[in-house]
Amino acid sequence: MKSLRKIAFAAIAALPAFAVYLAGQTAGQPAPATGSTQNSSPQTPQGPPAGPPPSDARAKISVNSQLVVLPVTVKDRSGNLVPDLGRDEFRVFEDGVEQKIDVFTAEAFPLSMIILLDNDLKDKDAQQVRKSLDAVVGGLSLDDEAFICRFDQFFHPGAGFTADHDVLLTELQRTKIDSQPSTSPPGGAIANAPSINGHSAIGDSPNMTSATMNIRGQTTKALDDAVFGAAQLLHSRERNRRRVILLISDGANGGKKTNKMNYDSVVKTLQHDNIEVYSVAVASAFLERKFNRLIDYAHDSGGEVYFAAKRETLEELYSRISEEARNQYTLAYVPRGTDRSAEVHKLEVRVKREGLTIKTRDRYYAGEIPGATPQ
Repeated sequence: MKSLRKIAFAAIAALPAFAVYLAGQTAGQPAPATGSTQNSSPQTPQGPPAGPPPSDARAKISVNSQLVVLPVTVKDRSGNLVPDLGRDEFRVFEDGVEQKIDVFTAEAFPLSMIILLDNDLKDKDAQQVRKSLDAVVGGLSLDDEAFICRFDQFFHPGAGFTADHDVLLTELQRTKIDSQPSTSPPGGAIANAPSINGHSAIGDSPNMTSATMNIRGQTTKALDDAVFGAAQLLHSRERNRRRVILLISDGANGGKKTNKMNYDSVVKTLQHDNIEVYSVAVASAFLERKFNRLIDYAHDSGGEVYFAAKRETLEELYSRISEEARNQYTLAYVPRGTDRSAEVHKLEVRVKREGLTIKTRDRYYAGEIPGATPQ
């Protein structure tokens, strides 16, 4: 399989999509969501939307914490989803040992989605994102739930999970995305603090009156901390739902001096809790070659990355992402014949039918995750 980076660099004029999907041994007993690594206020957890009783497959996944759950996307040569494969057409290998597929389904799973918005975009990018956000809600089903969050040098969680589309639309319309790029002089600050619902989003951050600062040409944007904060919010959601982060950003990241969490720790959290990151890179991300972090999170969590040059493209992508995340094959198995003391396990999925592309995770993390209650 070609590396995602090579694919991304080769697809300048197109809307490339890159996907490897996550297999993770998810948490059996949920811990309270912490919401942020820096200055977030506690959120009151809300249960997922009430819907029809879960299917037999979803019920088994929910109660059996030993199952490794593996979402798999299969596409034909035209990039269309292939919906008619059966259990006997798949083979799953963990650490080179073939596994018995204990649960198989092609049913759509409801989503628990964090909509993670970059709060410091260039003016043109910010305008396009602002005008496109209503389309995010249009891609959600009645059984999906979403949580709107933003980030700059801090992670700013919003009002909490909700399945009410009217509530989501209202919150999105009231969410201000700062559009002034980080160009203030060293030690300076950008005017106009970010706000949500008319209140400051800076919270208890001392002496900070801007979205981000620029120190010797380096952004202070804390993308890694934001992804970790979003993952913590998803930690308590049910195992039989797809846990997804929709990350809309230019990909700029402040690095070690800005982020409390390092990349490897964040990825381990995503892998452990079976959370997929779907990255949407705004136009300047490609032009300025800042999209590597967006690709990395998509690749290592089992999601996809898309590039959008205009508002209409953003709107189309939101629906595509929701559809693909919801309509994956789900393979689950109890590991047999592998070293259960190992923290990382390599994965491979094969399909018998020729001419198809399989996109799934190549490993999962089973160790204790940082910042969450040990299972």
